[in-house]
Amino acid sequence: MKCPFCGNEDTRVIDSRPAEDGSSIRRRRQCDNCDKRFTTYEKIETIPMIVIKKDNIREKYDRDKVWKGIITSCHKRPVPMETINKMIDEIESEIFGFESKEVPSYVIGEKIMEKLQKIDQVAYVRFASVYREFQDVDTFMNELQKIIKKHDSN
Repeated sequence: MKCPFCGNEDTRVIDSRPAEDGSSIRRRRQCDNCDKRFTTYEKIETIPMIVIKKDNIREKYDRDKVWKGIITSCHKRPVPMETINKMIDEIESEIFGFESKEVPSYVIGEKIMEKLQKIDQVAYVRFASVYREFQDVDTFMNELQKIIKKHDSN
């Protein structure tokens, strides 16, 4: 492993342990040339999930895009980061569990909305308004009325 400080290729592992998420190994390394320490992560290489967009363009699944969409929806809402990360982990477990390694983007969007609706209804409406491309107030009101009916029946 090349040292990020001096570029030397002679580095050694001084500590190794599972990372917090359990899906990778965290390694502390030390450069034999400059003695500086740095951390690397080793992860199993997987076959990438391909997302089929509305216009049939295919792109590699990007957790960051999902995270940004959810974070935007949850802005100034009482939704802890731990809950958001757990939600994304659950969505990924579901989609990566599919037999096919291609998933339509609407499947991911629907899963996000399903989980957001259970966590925070304001965040859900925010996400739905962008995802479903609400064009007017009536569409927005229809979605709110669905939530109100569901809430009243519980």
